[in-house]
Formats: sequence, structure tokens, C-alpha cells
Amino acid sequence: MANPTAPTPGLPLPLGATFDGGGTNFAVVVGNIDGDGGDPGGARVELCLFDDDGVETRFVLTERSGSTYHARVDVGPGTRYGYRVRGVRRDGDVWNSNKLLLDPYALAVVGEFTHDERLLDNDLDSAGATARSVVVDPTEFDWEGDRLPRIPWEESVIYEAHVKGLTQLHPGVAEELRGTYLGVSSPAVIDHLRSVGATAVELLPVHRHVSEPRLAEMGLSNYWGYNSIGFCAPHHGYAAGRDGVAAVSEFKEMVKRLHQAGIEVILDVVYNHTAEGGPGGPILSFRGLDNTSYYRSVPDSPGVYDDSTGCGNSVDARRPQVIALILDSLRYWVTEMHVDGFRFDLATTLARGDNGFDSEVSFLAAVAQDPVLSEVKLIAEPWDVGLGGYQVGQFPHPWSEWNGRYRDVVRDFWRGEPAMLGEMAQRICGSSDLYEWGGRSPRASLNFITAHDGFTLADLCSYERKHNEANGEDNRDGTDDNRSTNGGVEGPTDDIAVLERRARQRRSLVATLFLSQGVPMLLGGDELAATQHGTNNAYAQDNEISWLDWAGADLELLTFVQRLGSFRQAHPVVRRRRFLEGRPTGLSVRDDVSWFTSWGEPMGPEHWNDPDGRLIVMFLNGRAIAEPDRDGGHVVDDSLLIIVNGADDATSVTLPVGAWPTSWSIAIDTSVGALVAPASIRAGDHVSVEARTVMVFVATAAD
Repeated sequence: MANPTAPTPGLPLPLGATFDGGGTNFAVVVGNIDGDGGDPGGARVELCLFDDDGVETRFVLTERSGSTYHARVDVGPGTRYGYRVRGVRRDGDVWNSNKLLLDPYALAVVGEFTHDERLLDNDLDSAGATARSVVVDPTEFDWEGDRLPRIPWEESVIYEAHVKGLTQLHPGVAEELRGTYLGVSSPAVIDHLRSVGATAVELLPVHRHVSEPRLAEMGLSNYWGYNSIGFCAPHHGYAAGRDGVAAVSEFKEMVKRLHQAGIEVILDVVYNHTAEGGPGGPILSFRGLDNTSYYRSVPDSPGVYDDSTGCGNSVDARRPQVIALILDSLRYWVTEMHVDGFRFDLATTLARGDNGFDSEVSFLAAVAQDPVLSEVKLIAEPWDVGLGGYQVGQFPHPWSEWNGRYRDVVRDFWRGEPAMLGEMAQRICGSSDLYEWGGRSPRASLNFITAHDGFTLADLCSYERKHNEANGEDNRDGTDDNRSTNGGVEGPTDDIAVLERRARQRRSLVATLFLSQGVPMLLGGDELAATQHGTNNAYAQDNEISWLDWAGADLELLTFVQRLGSFRQAHPVVRRRRFLEGRPTGLSVRDDVSWFTSWGEPMGPEHWNDPDGRLIVMFLNGRAIAEPDRDGGHVVDDSLLIIVNGADDATSVTLPVGAWPTSWSIAIDTSVGALVAPASIRAGDHVSVEARTVMVFVATAAD
């Protein structure tokens, strides 16, 4: 950067650093630094520019439009910059010109946060211990005509993964690309994603994030990345060159390649809190610009954080400037970075009004009305740790939700909890009891059994207790509500019977997921039987605990999951756009879904209410799919008979007779890992369904 000339006034919009081909416009929103009528003294906002040697040049921003300070300077892409703010302090304000502040709208961030006393001591200058914002020209990348795939919800299968963990040990990824955006989009990974039927990859946070000082002191890091500080900047650690500027183009290249393969990119975004933490945390950006506006305060106590996230602070999405920042960030990731959707971490915090959760709160309404955001996939994690935080089923259209009830019920059913039949049936039918309001449909239910937070599928079937000692908190962290079963032995074992029981449990759980109405989400690595050795809170484990062990993959399970992915894609009857009704739809004289006892008779209330009932026999009528396809055509599928035996013993089931298909073939049997040999079975025949097994029959002849 050559010595810049004095700035000209510039424009208040757009916010951030905008290169116009000749110079850069800088605009930043700052709180009321002049106080409330008092003497402003030396109140000021300074733009700080840094040359390649780190020498700082400061300009006082004299142009102000409302709360926005702005200027235009004759610098271009690659320029490193930040802000300093000095103001008249009121309750809750923390103006401190010793602290160099990141631009909330920075498109790239370079450098590291050192977590030394320069960040935490208010009397020390932080410039040598913090990162820099960077001017970026977003037009430099060639998208080659890329377009969002826009895969319909009912055809979607989401694969949750960590950029580094997915690729760090993958033998098919070039060594220099492992752990990077380009690694995720390498041919080997794309082929794998497609093989399991994934239509979208949901990436754990890729916004620029910071590890907490406590973790740094223990030699750990915030591996998951749920500690954002740059809502528009991709994390530099996932770029091949470990550079914040290169991360922008490499992220775009990843998206382009995935789109070319027909795979969408969904980002797990953390707008509910920031890396500045609670009282005494570092002043990195938001806190130094306008602490009392960006963060929620306890009523009548400005600056005393109302923390519903458990992370020290909660972003105040009631504030217009905060809503604008989040919306601008989301639109940037869609329009400039071409992502296809977002999963909102602790979304309840963003939907809190003055009196708790409010489904009509301004933020949710703004997203629903936004012409860009309303057309991409929006997924809420519908809870936080605050009062009244559990809000599964309460987010309005067009939101989908991580269905925590689905996870808990399916886990409970398969571990043998009593009185589960009715609710298990609700969950595998799309959870209409939770979502059939306000025009919502089965796609509102994002079904999952495991996610990054908690046990993997393999560990869910191998451990009944968490084993988080590696986090250095004496195993106090992480949930104790695992709803898991170990098959008879805690952890590793050579017992053949236990290993077989665990393998069957894994297959039955993942089969349930792929056969349920709604949108399935597979945790990356579950198809490999990846283990975290009993860790159910691996957020700080940037090592082999979290990295997928491709060399140790369970190839039998992988083949089984691949078959499930193909089966789901081939059968629209298990991925309906509308809720099942349990009656004829006008397209068939038979109900769209029916339920039977083990002897082939219709289920009655006494069967549903049997606390010891462990058997579900479900008929899905492929001729009764009422909703048309995208071209308006009639959707016709094979009819299916799904039998779920959650008992510890095998049971004999009579295939229904009468007004049902007269001949069936077995398509899926989770009691065996190998391919099932096709066999014709007649209605009225008896079949033995093994313990803890799912069987699926496909109709081969109508009545």
C-alpha cells in the first residue's frame, strides 16, 4: 500500500469496504460516541490503514450520516484496515481507542488473535495482537455461469460435515488440500457424497472464528468454529494457503465445483453470539463499536449481558442495525459466494423479542420477506439455553427445523423405552403434530439421529456414558442425556455377539432415518461407522478424535447406506411433499398410509396404547400420492410395507391380505449387512422379523 492521500467524504452505503475500481469507500456504523448532550471531548472514529510492514496510518472520519461514519480513500484490494473508536462513556459503553477493531462487514480477515494481555488489558494497544480486515474485489472470480441447483426439499438429503474433519485423513485428497475448501470439492469427496445420496453438504461454521483464551491456554482450539467474529469473511484456516484473502476465492471454487456435481452448499451460521465473550472478554469488533446495541442487556441494566446462548453474550436481533448486518451478511453469502442455504445455530436467540421467543419477531419476518433469502434453504436450530428456549415446531414458514423430537424419539424407541409406538409413528410420518400449521409441510422437519454435537452413530450404539476427558474439564462438559445403548459392553470389545448387535442397531437407526417423511440429515462419517471414542462434545478436538478415519471405514455399513440413499431417491412415497392423511386421497380406493398388527389386522387404539408394543407394520400406498410433480404430472410409485421390530426378540408377521398387494419382494433387511436376495412373498405369508430390525417390502403385484 502506497501512502494514501487524505480521504474524501465517500458514501454511507454500502457498509464495509467497497472497491470501485479506483479507490475504496469505507463505511461503518458506530454508537453515540458524543454521549447524551455532554462534552464530546476527544470523541472520534478513526480509519486505520496498514502497509506491508504493519505501519499504521490513521484518518479521523469527519463525515457522518446518522450513525454511519464514511470516507473514500485511494487504496485498493489487499489493503489491510481496521477502526479505532473513542467516545463519551455511558452505562454499558466500552469505547477504547487502544483497541483496533475489525470491520463487521469485512469480506476477508488476515492475521491471528494472540490472546495475550494486549487484547484484554484496556491500557494496552491491541494492534499487534489482533487480526486485520482486508479490502476485497468480489468481481475478480470467474463463476463460469454457476447457478444454484435449487434442489426441491423433498428430494434433499443433507450431509453434515466439518471442512477439516471431512478431508484431513482422506487418502483420495491431495495432501496439500486436506482440511481445506478445495479438499471438500475434490473428486474423491464429491464421488463419496453422491454415492450416499447426499444432495447438499451442510458445513460447520466457516465464518472467521476465534478460539476462546481458555482453550488456547490448554493447548486446544475451538475446532467446531462456533465462535464467530467475521460474518462475511470465510475462515482462513480452511484455505490451502491459510490466508484470509485466498480463502475467498478458494471457498468460491469449492461451491462452483460442488454445484457442477449437483450438490448444494448449506452453511451453519452463528449469528446468536460472537467471539467477544462475556464481561472481561476481548474488544475485537462489535463491542468496541456499539456494545449496548449489538448485544442484549438485562432490562434496565445496560451492558449487563442477557446471555441466552451460554457463550457470554447474545446478539440483539431486535436492533435495526443488527438485523441489517445479519441480512446483509446472508445476502452476501448467497449473491457473491453462491451458497444455497443456512442452518442457524441457536436460532431461538435470534427470535427473542422483549418477552421471550416470538414467531413474528422482526428478524424472522425480515428473512421471510427478503427476495433473496426467502428463496434459499433456511434451517433453524430451534432452541437456546435461555428461559423458554426449546421451540421445536414453532418457527413459521418458510423455515425448516432441526427436529429434536425426532432425534429423541427414534433413539428412545431403538434403545427399548416403553410406550413409544404412537410417537414413533408420528416421527417417521413427518411430525405433522409439530409442523402441520401455517401452511407447513413435511419438509419443515429436518430429521436427524446424530449431529456434530453428541455421539456419532457408532458411539450411540457403543457407549451409554460420555467420555470427554480430552477436553480438560474432568468430563463435566457435554450432555448426560445421550439416549444411547452400548450393546452390553461400554466401549471397545472383541465380543462377536456385542459387535453384531451394535452393527444391526446402526443399520436400523440409519434405515429409520432414510425411510422417514421429512428431510434426512446424515452426520458425516456415520456411514463409515466413525467413532469419537465416546466423546460427545468434540468441539475442542482438532485431531484424530474428530477427523474421519477413512482407512478404518466399515465398508459393509457404507454399502448399506449407499443402498438406502438410492432407495430413497427411487421412491417418492417415502419423501412426500404433503403430510400423509390416513385415508383415500381420490387417486386410490385405499388409504395413503395404513397400520397393521403382527397378524395382519388393522391397528386399533388398544394396540397403539400397549406400553409393551414394539412392532410397527406400515403400508405406504404408492398409488395415493396426491401432490403432483414439478411439471404437474401424477406421481406414481411402488407401494411399500415397512416393518419395524424394536423388540429384543424375533417376531412372526403376517403380511396383510385383502385389499392390498398380493405379492411382495424384500428390499431392505437390517438384520443382515449383505445384499438381500430378491424373493417373492405372497400376502398372507408369515415372515420372521429379527430382533431390532427394519424390513422393507416392495409390492410386485397389485390385488
